[in-house]
Amino acid sequence: MNNWIFNGDYGLAPLNVPMLLLGLLLSFVCGQMTAWVYMITHGGLSYSKSFVNALVIMPLLVCLVMQVLSNNLVTAFGLMAVFAIVRFRNILRDTLDTTFVLTVIVVGMACGTQKYSTALVGTVLVLLVFLYLWYTGFGARHRYDLILNLHWDKPVSEMPVLAAVLDRHSIKTECASQRSNEDQAGADLSYRLLLRDTSRVQELLSELKALTGVSRVSSLKAEDESEL
Repeated sequence: MNNWIFNGDYGLAPLNVPMLLLGLLLSFVCGQMTAWVYMITHGGLSYSKSFVNALVIMPLLVCLVMQVLSNNLVTAFGLMAVFAIVRFRNILRDTLDTTFVLTVIVVGMACGTQKYSTALVGTVLVLLVFLYLWYTGFGARHRYDLILNLHWDKPVSEMPVLAAVLDRHSIKTECASQRSNEDQAGADLSYRLLLRDTSRVQELLSELKALTGVSRVSSLKAEDESEL
């Protein structure tokens, strides 16, 4: 009974706990590195914190799957059948929900194949990673505070005056879009701003409205770039 944790697997091969932990930890590190690269390089509007979290947890689950299979062809076919049931009988809208389902499937298979130590060690580590992702809020990005829309009536060559006002109030300024109309002078502009002081938004808007050549000023608070 004292050695139940380390000698509780009754598969074709005995469990090597240090190698199991090494594989799971290495999978976590590699998944974390992949997620960081995805966060840095991702562009566009489809960014998902849930997907980033899934990138971290999926390598651990795949590692655990391979530990459970252990070159057992019968177990491999059983795993495919279980995944087919989940895939075609349920619709999971959240990527992280899928990883939770995969977790319980793998743990169930480990217990069903009498690999009790693998199930116990793998479950504890995977759940600790889930808690780490939840507690740290890993994957959330906040690059801008304000989305600013306005119309510039003057020629584009005089826009440095407008840029000077924006730079005075923001640490980072990005022109997201610039639309010109052949029938009218100027252009419709949309900016993303990382403000120096978020409490001075009204002061920024007042300065823009008072600036010659600026009209139709509107703003929208920029939320974290992640899906709810």
